[in-house]
Amino acid sequence: MMRLNCMFLSSVMALATAGAAFAEDTLTVTSWGGAYTKSQEEVFFKPFAKQTATKILQDEWDGSTAKLKGMVETGQVTWDIVDVEPSHALQGCDEGWLETIDYSKLGGKDAFIDGAAMDCAVATIVFGTIYAYDAAKFPNGGPTTMADLFDTAKFPGPRALRKSPKTTLEFALIADGVKPSEVYDVLGTPAGVDRAFKKLDTIKKDVKVWWTAGAQPPQLLADGEVVMTTAWNGRIYDAVKNSGKNFKIVWDGQGMDFNLWAEPKGSKNKELADKFVAFTVNPDVMAQQSKYISYGPTLKAAIAKVPPDILVDLPTAPDNTKNAFVVSSEFWADHDEELTERFNKWLAQ
Repeated sequence: MMRLNCMFLSSVMALATAGAAFAEDTLTVTSWGGAYTKSQEEVFFKPFAKQTATKILQDEWDGSTAKLKGMVETGQVTWDIVDVEPSHALQGCDEGWLETIDYSKLGGKDAFIDGAAMDCAVATIVFGTIYAYDAAKFPNGGPTTMADLFDTAKFPGPRALRKSPKTTLEFALIADGVKPSEVYDVLGTPAGVDRAFKKLDTIKKDVKVWWTAGAQPPQLLADGEVVMTTAWNGRIYDAVKNSGKNFKIVWDGQGMDFNLWAEPKGSKNKELADKFVAFTVNPDVMAQQSKYISYGPTLKAAIAKVPPDILVDLPTAPDNTKNAFVVSSEFWADHDEELTERFNKWLAQ
């Protein structure tokens, strides 16, 4: 009987140990879905799972922080890693529901391009807010500068702009002669805000569409509704690569922005989550993602590893960053409400 009891206890302990091991080797990563998450799956999820014998569980979210905050506040954290935007990283850090990133384990902050290494999140990709045009509409040569987007005499035709003050106001100031490196110094003053809206006044009647969804700009160009539009670079690249459209991106004055890994506080798999983040923040690994989606890596060493024929179409290509700015999440955290209110009133006039 004693032998049977011992065997029974041994079996129970073995099962418990196996269960614990399984729990430790399961990681839930939450992202945005679509082609972007597919690129993460190919470059990050599958290789990490194979190398570490980890089961990667995937979830999606829409960027609403209520669920994420609720998990942390109730102690029921089921997401180990979340792909966030800079605004989420700032909020999560300020309110205490995201872990602080230990950059000593990631090569230091200096290994990253400006803006990519935030206190509570680390960026793996850069996307660009740019403008693009239909080359067929300009057989004698298309626009090349941000000022050209606003020059309807030299480049006539209807435009589309994003229905948001974010990047729209920055573009207006750059078109008016402000250096990208100084755009937030200017936009942070009442006179600078007035200057941006005054520049928008010059193009307002030519803006046929104020877009709200990323899929709209390439479709507007394809349908001939507009001759040029602001857009996210990946959407235009996809239309060119997969649909054969003759659209051209103007990189001058682009606004560079990020998607970042963050770890919610209270995850039971923090050690494994740290290992995953470190795995993705490796130049050889990170450089592979641009083969699947036209977003640039954030590690300086990874940029150097991207093949030239791919790099040329990325926001982080040296030629594409010569006159660029990094969208300031800090600025928009402080001024979004007031500038959105003024922008909406301006639109309604």
